[in-house]
Amino acid sequence: QLPSVTISFNLARGVSLSQAVEQVKGAQRELGLPATITGSFQGTAQAFEASLKGQGVLLLVTILVIYLVLGILYESFIHPLTILSGLPSAGVGALLTLLLFGMELNIYGFVGIIMLVGIVKKNAIMMIDFALEAERAGATPADAIYKGCLLRFRPIMMTTMAALFGTLPIALGIGAGADARRALGLAVVGGLLVSQLLTLYITPVLYIYMSGAQRALSGLRGRFAPGRLRAGRASAG
Repeated sequence: QLPSVTISFNLARGVSLSQAVEQVKGAQRELGLPATITGSFQGTAQAFEASLKGQGVLLLVTILVIYLVLGILYESFIHPLTILSGLPSAGVGALLTLLLFGMELNIYGFVGIIMLVGIVKKNAIMMIDFALEAERAGATPADAIYKGCLLRFRPIMMTTMAALFGTLPIALGIGAGADARRALGLAVVGGLLVSQLLTLYITPVLYIYMSGAQRALSGLRGRFAPGRLRAGRASAG
């Protein structure tokens, strides 16, 4: 049985658990402990570290599940990519906002990014759903997405502003215990602002290119369909 020592600590006012964990790790590195001495967290700090390790996988699984569901709903593997095209800008906006305000990406900030995935894709769904219906009615992809942007602009702005103003008190740190959740509010507000500015420009362009790619793939499938191949062999014979 190896000898062990347990050192407990409480969080100071205004210090988050993630900051405390980093400071403890920094102190451990400064001490230059030999290989025979190891240290590990227990209790809440251990649970916090375990949650951080699975965050990236959780985000990827979330996006993959959304992509598969959208692919089933639209019966296409192309346009779900168009819908998800606004997620990078939302993620960049969230991370830049946290960096600007000196906040770390803790568990609350990660929850805010997960919320952004649902809010941002909703904006693209509003436009693309209308554009697909317009295309089925005979409109060109460019005209269809243009009309979709015009007609869906108001509901997109209404839902986005509702989400933004709903999380603004959290971002400002208003309320009891709001400092711990401030990263969530900042991530949502920053991600919404950046994605809202870019989605209305990026999504229509990608929709036009993706529609062209879908038509090209449909043409290739039509050329290499079994019926066409048999007909081609018969005419050649």
